[in-house]
Amino acid sequence: MSTPTSQLHDAGVSIWLDDLSRTRISSGNIAELIESRNVTGVTTNPTIFANAITNADDTSYDAQVAELAASGATAVEAVFAATTQDVGAALDVFRPVWEASGHVDGRVSIEVSPDLAHDTDGTVAQAKELWAKIDRPNLLVKIPATKAGLPAIAETIGAGISVNVTLIFSLERYAGVIDAYLTGLETAKAAGVDLSTIQSVASFFVSRVDTETDKRLETIGTDQALALKSKAGLANARLAYELFEQTFAGDRAKALLDAGANLQRPLWASTGVKDPALPDTLYVTELVAPGVVNTMPEKTLEATFDHGVITGDTITGGYEAARAVFAGLAEVGIDFADVTQVLEDEGVAKFIDSWHDLLAQVAKGLEAQR
Repeated sequence: MSTPTSQLHDAGVSIWLDDLSRTRISSGNIAELIESRNVTGVTTNPTIFANAITNADDTSYDAQVAELAASGATAVEAVFAATTQDVGAALDVFRPVWEASGHVDGRVSIEVSPDLAHDTDGTVAQAKELWAKIDRPNLLVKIPATKAGLPAIAETIGAGISVNVTLIFSLERYAGVIDAYLTGLETAKAAGVDLSTIQSVASFFVSRVDTETDKRLETIGTDQALALKSKAGLANARLAYELFEQTFAGDRAKALLDAGANLQRPLWASTGVKDPALPDTLYVTELVAPGVVNTMPEKTLEATFDHGVITGDTITGGYEAARAVFAGLAEVGIDFADVTQVLEDEGVAKFIDSWHDLLAQVAKGLEAQR
């Protein structure tokens, strides 16, 4: 029977779940979502792990925390032990998907420490450490698209490590991310690395763009401004896909693709609707095009499965309308460059806060066992 998620998959969209916990893996929930919801990957971030590890109802981490406490592990060591174990186990569940998709999907992401967001060398070192520790070919190491992150992405890709670039908000930064990917591939090629083994996705955030832009439009308050509400996120993502198409059709990218490299797929992140007035599947059904990934919180995944209406490609015919949205935003006085910078700064800060909350909770748990 055809379902909205199977139709989405058939339209060329890879469905990834934006959540992970040890219980999800051990209970068979991940395997069930692969089977019934067409899920082909998982993304994680510090907030997701903080929610999983500090959940009072989840006892699946207790034995490991006790063992780590007995060994004298620090909070940082304990968090890395727990998260790398979870990601490794999830990667094993997704291994058949990885094989069946020609090594494109079946991916699970783990993020470098948010404290390294502005530290290029530290990011590269930790990416290599995570890659070696987890030691699965279907892993993606997540690196934020900060200014310090871009050279780290290039160097990590150059070392043959697959990367999920996260926290992309602007087209300008996205162009820098693609450039970093291509630079990394060129380095890898010169070093004799098999380019076909390197995968990357570029995570472009959607709903947060509307949240920040709409707040500013409401402050302006004119009819012209209010008519532009909830349009910036989709317009921004659609123009990102246009940039993806154009850049990977260029000579530089084509030379690498001819040498066996993979496309760096656009990934739509932050696809849970924040404004209850909007359709709950908006950032799924309106961002359908071949070769994209949509990573969804479970609520959005279930809404899509239940009542999502998939009508084929909803991106490539919308470029001019997307440009008109940005012309309108500029006309009413929205500084979109400022919007995206605020979002990047907030995104990094939120992950740092979640990371430190997690470390504090784990430190407390370790102390209680000693």
